[in-house]
Amino acid sequence: MQVHIFDQYHFRQSRIHNLDPRVKVLVMVTFILSNAILPDGSWPAFALAWLVLLIANDLSNLGLGFSFKRSFVALPFALMAVSAIFSPLGEPLAEWNLGFITLIPTDFGLIRFLSILVRSWLSVQMAILLVATTQFPDLIHSFEHLRVPRVLTTIIAFLYRYLFILTNEVFRLLRARDARSAGLPGIKQGGSILWRAKVIGSMVGQLFLRSYERSDRIYSAMISRGYSGHLRTLNPHVMDRLDWSIMTISFFILILIQLVGWIR
Repeated sequence: MQVHIFDQYHFRQSRIHNLDPRVKVLVMVTFILSNAILPDGSWPAFALAWLVLLIANDLSNLGLGFSFKRSFVALPFALMAVSAIFSPLGEPLAEWNLGFITLIPTDFGLIRFLSILVRSWLSVQMAILLVATTQFPDLIHSFEHLRVPRVLTTIIAFLYRYLFILTNEVFRLLRARDARSAGLPGIKQGGSILWRAKVIGSMVGQLFLRSYERSDRIYSAMISRGYSGHLRTLNPHVMDRLDWSIMTISFFILILIQLVGWIR
């Protein structure tokens, strides 16, 4: 039984779901680049970008705050930019003496840090919306249509496909370990740290051997069925007039966001 914990696609009937995947990928990449090149402190532009995201969430029938509620997973990674607060540029806001080091946050650094935080937050929301409204095979084929190197798209496709199988193998190894690890109530199971490291090392080695043998069998089966290195699909991905119209409107909105951010 496969565990589809990595598949974040949410089936709905909406225009966002039915858009050609090439349109969604291009708009997402352009949206992220647009946020990246906005100047620090462009709060009206950031607010307009978030409004566009909210409208896209609503049009996808996933709920107005769908991507917002799931975007906080990126917060710990964005906090790594906290050192930007202590930029030597700008006016000092305070002075913190921590023994052998003195930290001086500045207004310029604070604005830069908040801008990085907002950029990351908006970009993650757009990526979440793309994955939630586009099936993974369609994403892969959209990359091929956009001339991404075929070797790269094939590696990503196989990694995604067989990641579920590797997960199942890990669960099987864990169940086998638990079945062989009898314990008494109130007594800690297992041995020393060295013993636990030996058990984990053995499990990792078994996982590698099982994966290697399975990959060899899968590749032989694919070759016998005519695999030639190209991933085929039943969906032709033909862009209609509405797809072109929505892509044009999206790019126009992104240009408007840039104008709001740079013209003050």
